[in-house]
Amino acid sequence: MSSAPDSQPTPKQPTTAAKPFVDAAMLTRTRTALLLAPLGIAAIILLPPIWFALLVGGLFTLGLWEWTRLCGWEHLGARIGLVGAQTGLMIWLFIDGKASMYLAMVVGVLFWLFAPLWLRHYDFGRLPKKRYRALKTMAGALAVVPAFAATLHLDAFSDRGPYWVLFLFVLIWVADSGAYFSGKRFGREKLAPQISPGKTREGVYGAFAASLIYAGITAAAMQLPWMLALKFLALALVTVIFSIIGDLFESLIKRHSQVKDSGDLFPGHGGVFDRFDSLFAAAPVFVAGKILIGL
Repeated sequence: MSSAPDSQPTPKQPTTAAKPFVDAAMLTRTRTALLLAPLGIAAIILLPPIWFALLVGGLFTLGLWEWTRLCGWEHLGARIGLVGAQTGLMIWLFIDGKASMYLAMVVGVLFWLFAPLWLRHYDFGRLPKKRYRALKTMAGALAVVPAFAATLHLDAFSDRGPYWVLFLFVLIWVADSGAYFSGKRFGREKLAPQISPGKTREGVYGAFAASLIYAGITAAAMQLPWMLALKFLALALVTVIFSIIGDLFESLIKRHSQVKDSGDLFPGHGGVFDRFDSLFAAAPVFVAGKILIGL
């Protein structure tokens, strides 16, 4: 009587580890945001104008320091001199007051109106030549210094200024969040693949929708007359458009420098320029527009 053949063990199928819903990088970003958001809101609402100016000036100075590295400046003395000169200009604007701030904002708006030309010709300035390094350094000053003037003007010279500053910050955050979730869900068509491959046109539409909803709620809460409310919504939309330009512009310079982040001050978020690139473009446009429509 023959015995039954031994049954062969079924080979185990290779198991693939489940991909976590939230990765470590996202957790780091979330922790940093949860820490910084209440501190930022408290600083905007509670700090007197002079202390708020010192805080913003300090952060923007760090941003300028990062920018000198992105531009290719390696000599420590040169970087200190460049950042010192631009910080001195911000201090002068703060001391001189309204008229100088107006002028700085106009210069900033003009710069951002022409910045898309550089985005269109994205290879311009890529080579590490002295003239390009100088041009990028000047561009950094034209981005940061007018934004400093606009933020201070909004805080110190507007009725309920701190709340306007908070509105601007939240508007940019809402637009950024709308772009992220819309792009992740519906993103198909690339916005500027040579500059920032992750951005999509669908993300931009999400930013527009989210910012208009937020601005509409704000206009209703302020009980603005309908014509002024429409102007306010248009201003919010234009501000978001420029915030996207600011984001793309920094991405362009980082791509030229072949770096992912401008710095590492904020864990999971990068440096000061990474966090405030949208604000640098949005602030002078928003404040100038707010003055023009009579708010």
